[in-house]
Amino acid sequence: MLNIHKASIFFQGEPLFSDITFRLGNGNRVGLIGKNGAGKSTLLKVISGEIEASSGQIAKEKDVNIGFLKQDIDFEFGRTVLEESYLAFSEIIAIEKQLSFINTQLAERTDYESKEYSQLIVDLNDLQHQYEIIGGYSYQGTTEKILQGLGFLREDFNKLTDTFSGGWRMRIELAKLLLQNNDILLLDEPTNHLDIEAIIWLENFLKNYPGAIVIVSHDKMFLDNVTNRTIEISLGKIYDYPKPYSKFLVLRNEIKTQQLASQKNQAKQIAQTEKLIEKFRAKASKATMAQSLIKKLEKVDRIEVDKDDNSVMKLSFPISVTPGKVVVEAENISKNYGDLSVLQNISLSVDRDSKIAFVGQNGQGKSTLAKIIVGDIKSEGNIKLGHNVQIGYFAQNQAEYLDGSKTVLDTMIDAANEKNRSKVRDILGSFLFKGDDADKFVRVLSGGERNRLALAKLLLQPLNVLIMDEPTNHLDILSKNVLKVALSKFEGTLILVSHDRDFLQGLVNKVYEFRDKKLKEYLGDIDYYLEEKKVENLREVELKTKIKVDKPLSNKLSYENQKKLKSLNNKLSKAESKIGLLEAEIKDLDNKLEDNYDKYSKEDGFFDNYQSKKSELNILMKDWELIQNELTKLSK
Repeated sequence: MLNIHKASIFFQGEPLFSDITFRLGNGNRVGLIGKNGAGKSTLLKVISGEIEASSGQIAKEKDVNIGFLKQDIDFEFGRTVLEESYLAFSEIIAIEKQLSFINTQLAERTDYESKEYSQLIVDLNDLQHQYEIIGGYSYQGTTEKILQGLGFLREDFNKLTDTFSGGWRMRIELAKLLLQNNDILLLDEPTNHLDIEAIIWLENFLKNYPGAIVIVSHDKMFLDNVTNRTIEISLGKIYDYPKPYSKFLVLRNEIKTQQLASQKNQAKQIAQTEKLIEKFRAKASKATMAQSLIKKLEKVDRIEVDKDDNSVMKLSFPISVTPGKVVVEAENISKNYGDLSVLQNISLSVDRDSKIAFVGQNGQGKSTLAKIIVGDIKSEGNIKLGHNVQIGYFAQNQAEYLDGSKTVLDTMIDAANEKNRSKVRDILGSFLFKGDDADKFVRVLSGGERNRLALAKLLLQPLNVLIMDEPTNHLDILSKNVLKVALSKFEGTLILVSHDRDFLQGLVNKVYEFRDKKLKEYLGDIDYYLEEKKVENLREVELKTKIKVDKPLSNKLSYENQKKLKSLNNKLSKAESKIGLLEAEIKDLDNKLEDNYDKYSKEDGFFDNYQSKKSELNILMKDWELIQNELTKLSK
C-alpha cells in the first residue's frame, strides 16, 4: 500500500532520522513510539505528504487516501457539529448538489421529448446509482453513530462548533477522519482529549479497521489493545517488530540480550584470531597463514548491539519556604458554566505536605477546582491560601499558556527573574534543550517538548505547593518516570489530577473522588481507593460513574467573548505575576532601609528607584482591578 525506502530528515544540517525503510499494508495497526523530539510527528507528516523527506523515496499505490489527525488543528467556525462532520463526505455532498439541480430542471422544464430532457433523466439515474454505491443513503446515520461513540449527545448535533472547547473540536476532527474511509489513518496522540468511554469505543473501532493505521501515543494500554505492530524511533534509526507495545518491549530486550551474547562470543573469537596472527607473524614459515587470517578477519561482519537513547531530563522541585500548617482552605465552593453546574457547595482543607489525587470522570470538576485554587477562574464560596503559600501550577492545556511566536530561550528568559536569569541555559540543558534547540520557536515543538518546557518554567518560580493537571499527557515513558521520581522526592504539598494509576502509585496518600458535583475523601493511596471501589483500574471507575454532561463551555458565551475571556485571564495572570515581583523588590528595599538607613538614604538614586517601583505598583494594582471588573462583567 505504501513503501518508505531509505528516508531521511535533516533539521539545520543535523539528522532527525536517516535511511529508514518500512512498508505499510492493509491490517497493519502500528504503534509509533520513541522519545519526545525523536521525530514521530515529523514521520507522520512525511507519510501524509505534508512535508518532503530530505532524501529517500515514499511510494504509495494509486488512489490510496491518507487521513491525518494532528495535535494542533485549524478550525473554521460558524458550522454546527453535523455540518462540520458532513465535510468528510465531499463526494456525496457534490452529488447531492447535482441531483438537486437536475430535479429542479426536470420539475421546471416542459420539453419532455427533447434530447436534453432525456439526457437529464439518464444523468439522474447514473448519479442516483453512484450516490447509492458511495453510501449516500446511509452517511447521515453513520455520522450520528460515530459522533455518539466519541461522546456527543444528540442535542449537541445542531450546536455551533464555536461553543465547544478545543478538546471537543478535536473529537469532531477525529470523527471526520473515521467517516472518510481512508486507506491509511495517521493518528497523533488521539486519546489526549478523550474520556474513558470514548477511548474504549475508539479502541473497538480501530481493531476492526480494514486499512493501515499508524498511531503516536504514550498510552500503553491503548497501544496494547489496538496495535499489532510497533515501530520505535531511537537515535535516528527505527526498530520494527510485529508485536503490540508491551510484547515489543519484551522481544526487544530478548534480542538485545542475544546480541550482547553473540557480540561477546565474537569478541572472544576475534581476540583468539588476533593472537594467532601475532604469533604467526613472528615466523617466516607461518607468514602466509597470518595473511590468510588477516583477510578472514577483515571479512567478519562485526555484531552490533542496538543502541538506546537513554538521555533523560533532570528534574527536581525544591521548596521555597515552609508554609503554614493549612495551605488551602475551601468552603462551600460552587461553580457553574452557564446553565451547567459542575461543583456544588464543596469544602476541603489541604494540610501542609499532603499528597493528594483528584480522580473521577471527565466533566466532574477536577480541573475546575484546580483552577479555582490557583485563581485562574472565579467561583462562589471562599478559597483561602495559607501563610507563605507559593503555588506552582501545571495546566492540562499547557500549550495554550505558551506563546508560539517566542523561542524556547525567550520563553524562559521572560519567565525568569534577576536571581535565576543566569541559570536559564543550564535549566534548558537539563530538560534536553541543548545548543540550537533553545532557538526553536515554541510553535514547532512537539507536544512532549512543550510539556518539558512548561516543567522547566516551573523551576523559575518559588513554590511549596504543586498542582498538576494531567502532567503526563504527551510525555514519553522515560520522561514520565523522571517526573514521577522528582514528585516522589518533592517535600512540599502535591495535588495531582490524573487518570494514570501507574503514575499515581507511590505518589499520593489521599484521594478525592469527584462525582455528582461533590467530593468524597479516601484516606489512603490509589490502590486503597481502587480496593474500596472494588475495581482493578481507573478506567473501570470512570465507566461506573457514567454521567450526562453538556459539553459546550457556555451557550451564553459567543466565540468572540470566549477569546476575550481567555485574553483577560492571561492579562490578569501576567499582572498578578508582575505585582508579586514588584512587592518582593519593594520589600527588599524596605529591609535595606530598616537594616542600614544611613547608608542607603545617601545612595544616589535609591529613593528615586524606590518611588518609581511604588508608582509602578499602584498603576499595576489599578490595571488589575480594571481587568478583574471586565472579567466579572463578561462572566455575568
